[in-house]
Amino acid sequence: MSKRHNAKYKIDRRLGENIWGRPKSPVNRREYGPGQHGQRRKGKMSDFGTQLRAKQKLKGYYGSISEKQFRKIYEEARRLKGDSSANLIGLLEQRLDAVVYRSKFVPTVFAARQFVSHGHVKVNGRRVNIPSYKVKPGDVVEVKEASKQLVLVLEAVASGERDVPDYIEVDHSKLTAKYVRVPTLQDVPYPVQMEPNLVVEFYSR
Repeated sequence: MSKRHNAKYKIDRRLGENIWGRPKSPVNRREYGPGQHGQRRKGKMSDFGTQLRAKQKLKGYYGSISEKQFRKIYEEARRLKGDSSANLIGLLEQRLDAVVYRSKFVPTVFAARQFVSHGHVKVNGRRVNIPSYKVKPGDVVEVKEASKQLVLVLEAVASGERDVPDYIEVDHSKLTAKYVRVPTLQDVPYPVQMEPNLVVEFYSR
C-alpha cells in the first residue's frame, strides 16, 4: 500500500501547522510554507482568507476531500437540525475512513481511505469499499480476516502516537470497532484548533 508522505506534508507546510500532530511533520522544524516565497512575511489575513484557511485545514485533515464532496457534506450539515458547524464535524466523523483512522487500524487518514477502497473493511459483517460511507451509532466496523496480519495494521495498532476517542469502542485483539455515538467538536481529538464555524461562514457568504 503506497504512502503519500509528500502530499500530506505539503498540506502541513502550506497551512503552517502540523494538522495531524505527527512527529515527522516538516512543520516541527520550519513553520513557513513551501516554495521560494514561503518565508515571506504575511500581512493580516482578511475575513475571507481566515475562512478559506479554516476550510482548507478541515478539508485537508480528512485526507484532502474533494471540494465537490466537502460542499455536499456542508449542505447536508445545513439541512440537519441544530448547529451547522457541529453537524459538519459529526458528519465528517461518521465517514467510514475517519472511523477506521480513529480506531487505529491504520496510521493515517490517507491510508484509511485507501484501506477502505481496497476492500479490507466490513461494516456489520458486509464488505464496504466506499470511504465516504456513513457509519451510524451502533454499527460495527471490522478489518477483514485476511487483512488482519498486514504490517500496516499491526504497526498502527502498536503505535502509541494517538489514542482512540471515547465515542468508538475498539477491540484491537479482534480488530473490531463499535461506533457508539456521533461526537461533538470537543470530543474529537484534533491536534490543532479546528474552526467549523468559519467553514460555515465561508460557504454561507
